[in-house]
Amino acid sequence: MDHIAAAEERLVTERMQRKLQEVNTAAQTQLEPIQDHVNFTLQKEYFKCAYECFDRRRRQEDIANCVEHCSVPVLQANNHVETEMARFQERMQRSLLVCQDKYEAAKLQQHKTGAIAGLEACVDEAINDGIQGLPHIVDRLKASMSIKE
Repeated sequence: MDHIAAAEERLVTERMQRKLQEVNTAAQTQLEPIQDHVNFTLQKEYFKCAYECFDRRRRQEDIANCVEHCSVPVLQANNHVETEMARFQERMQRSLLVCQDKYEAAKLQQHKTGAIAGLEACVDEAINDGIQGLPHIVDRLKASMSIKE
C-alpha cells in the first residue's frame, strides 16, 4: 500500500470516528430525560419503598423480599433502556458493516478514490439514519415508562 492510500485511509478512519462520536452525543442528549426519570424519579420511589420495608417486627427474609420487590421498577426500566440501545447499536453495526463490505469490494475492483468517497457517503447515511431513529426509540421508552413531557 502506498503512502497516499495509507494517509487517505487514516483520514477516513478519523472522519468515521468523529461521525460515531456524533451518534454517541446525540444518543446521550436524546436519552437524558429517560435517564433523569430512572435516576431520580424511579430511584427516589425505590428508596422510599425500601425504607418502609425496614420494620423491627419483620423477619430479615421478609425485609429482603420487600426491598427486592421495591427494586423491580428500576431494574425493569434499566433493562428496557439497555435492550433498546443494544438493538440500536446492532442496527448501526450492521449498517456500518455493509459500508465496509462495499468499500472492500470497490478496493478489489481498483476503484480506490471512488471506494473512499463511497465509504464516507455510506457511513454518513448510516449515521444520519441512526440519529434520525433516536427520537422514535426515546418516544417508545417514554411511553413504556409513562413519562409525560
